Amino acid sequence: MDLSPRLYSASVLLASDFDSFRQQESTFVILNLFVLATLLLIHTVFSSHWGNPSAALITILAGAFLAQGGELFWLFGRKRPLGAGGIALLTWSSICFNILLALVLGEVTSREDTQYFILMVVPILVAAFRLSLLPTLAVVGTVDFINFFWIWQYGQHHPGAPVSEYFETGTVSLIYTVVGVLVWLLVNHLHQKELRLSQSLSDLNRTKELLLREERLAAVGRLASAIAHEIRNPVSAIVSALSTASRGNLEKAEREEMFDIAAKEAERLEKLTTDFLAYARPRGPQKAPCSVDDALGYVADVCRPRASERSVTIRSEAPGELVTEMDAGQVQQALVNLVMNAVEASSPGGSVGMRAGTDGNGSIRIDVEDAADAIPPEAVARIFEPFFSTKPQGTGLGLAIARNIARAHGGDLVLSVNEPGRVCFSMTFPKSG
Repeated sequence: MDLSPRLYSASVLLASDFDSFRQQESTFVILNLFVLATLLLIHTVFSSHWGNPSAALITILAGAFLAQGGELFWLFGRKRPLGAGGIALLTWSSICFNILLALVLGEVTSREDTQYFILMVVPILVAAFRLSLLPTLAVVGTVDFINFFWIWQYGQHHPGAPVSEYFETGTVSLIYTVVGVLVWLLVNHLHQKELRLSQSLSDLNRTKELLLREERLAAVGRLASAIAHEIRNPVSAIVSALSTASRGNLEKAEREEMFDIAAKEAERLEKLTTDFLAYARPRGPQKAPCSVDDALGYVADVCRPRASERSVTIRSEAPGELVTEMDAGQVQQALVNLVMNAVEASSPGGSVGMRAGTDGNGSIRIDVEDAADAIPPEAVARIFEPFFSTKPQGTGLGLAIARNIARAHGGDLVLSVNEPGRVCFSMTFPKSG
């Protein structure tokens, strides 16, 4: 029968990885060293009863200390984890080492009530922690047999040994048996709970993966539905306009109007496709040191003609020395989206402000603010969703693209203020080192 797989399976009762196993094994080693030191101290203190420790006894104890200390040093110096075979070998070596050590020390002291047999409790604990029930009972039975055999052998060499020693040995053996079985039951109970917990975590991870997969599929479905909806409108308008223009009874002005409608819808369709590609397959930022003041000035110049048509003023404020690592083209694209949204939301005679500065965390913050009405609460929760727009001709991708750009730079885009007469979007970027 191959005990290695069973041994390894049992060894994870309180040691689910090599680091945990190393800590468990080092605990047994330290316990063994403590028992050896305590026994030697007791032997020395009560030398009037047991006699002074002999040179052979001290030599054997010194060798045991060196062996256990060497194992401890090896455990903490080992980098590669042990396999099932290594754990099996180490466990059985520890059990046999302690049993043989107790026998040798008992032989050196040559007493019927040798105190060094207490060392046999350590292999019982090791077996209870690492082995299945039958091997554990086998170890306990071996220790009990050695106890009785020791008394019998001592009686053969020392006639007249009291019979009460057998009763005392039986009591000790009963204690060993109870300790071994009880510890095994407790550890096995912990093992079963650990297995159930591991199974629960595994089930939870599988459920999480399924939910994520379903969420991704649902998101793809929503995105496909939104794309189909957004594309259908301009395509329908183009088909309708061209169909109307193809009628022979139309005046030239009417036909040109239909062609103009088709051209505008085609342009709208192209913009929708471009925006969608920018959202779905964003290009990674090519960062370089850039003046934030220059970036804001460029955005203000680009948006000013459209703002003038609506009698809206654009203001830009930024410290000239404010510099950060960013992709100037992408950041300007994001800011243009924000500013154009603010311009279209503003009333004639209103103003749109861009301000840049640093916040308390050392990040650079750019605010785009207007004096429009507050965004409705039901829209606030969806303003960054792709294809969600409150404007009749909007694609609903501007804010989503702008936020993706900010996050690709290690920052974010948020609606920082939303109140009547003041709406502000804030972009943050890490400050260059």
